[in-house]
Amino acid sequence: MSTETQAVDRIEQAERFRALHEGPSPLLLANAWDAGSARLLASLGFSALATTSSGFAASLGRLDGTSCNDEALANAAAIVAAAGDVPVSADLENGFGDDPAVVRATLLGALSVGLVGCSVEDYTGRPDDPIYDRKLAAERVAAAVSIGHRGPVRMVVCARAENHLHGRADLADTIARLQAYQEAGADVLYAPGITRLEDIRQVVDSVGLPVNVLARPGVPPVDELAKAGVRRISVGGAFAFAALGAAAEAARELIEQGTYGYLEQSSVGLQGARAAFSTAPEKPAA
Repeated sequence: MSTETQAVDRIEQAERFRALHEGPSPLLLANAWDAGSARLLASLGFSALATTSSGFAASLGRLDGTSCNDEALANAAAIVAAAGDVPVSADLENGFGDDPAVVRATLLGALSVGLVGCSVEDYTGRPDDPIYDRKLAAERVAAAVSIGHRGPVRMVVCARAENHLHGRADLADTIARLQAYQEAGADVLYAPGITRLEDIRQVVDSVGLPVNVLARPGVPPVDELAKAGVRRISVGGAFAFAALGAAAEAARELIEQGTYGYLEQSSVGLQGARAAFSTAPEKPAA
């Protein structure tokens, strides 16, 4: 495929991804952690994919927040290639640096690997001071937007308010942050960790952009979120950890019981892989 054709395809993907936030029902955004999971999820009918920082870190035998910029972008590039014509957004954590200039550089890298969306969070990565000052956080969102919106591929920039994942259950501050990020030019707003329907409704009613909700224990089902006005639902690392959980249960069964009940579930995975990977590119010639 020529460079010109790829550019046209990315422009179309970005437009399609943006339009999916305005459809008749919420966009279900599946988070892939490697090329295989991306190809599988795309084959199952998801209209868009995202990366997951926690799922990717787990694939490296590490915890969330330990990946560097180059690792995350290489993972995103592999997922973009595996996803084919399915749009891909990336979890870029905090942009891999405090300074807005670092966020801009990260967005340039994101564009270069074919991403058409991304999220940037206001979590600092420092447990003793976990959330950026609101003004700096908004400047960092504006920095992401300045790159994501400047070219023909208009990325969907999602701004994340991380209070509720880091012990700050302050809904008023979370809403004020999301409003500031809206003013900074974000396309989608996201406050992961909010689970109560009344709080989700309050967030939706307080902003004028599509709101993403993280599926986690206690979050209402999709139909209730749709009625509340939620436009996007993502799963974070849940699919990755579901896969790890299945592997752990299978291993424990074999070690502790000496039986093979896990083979029934593994056959489901094998069938899914065969269906998804049958159209995978052939191995390049040596």
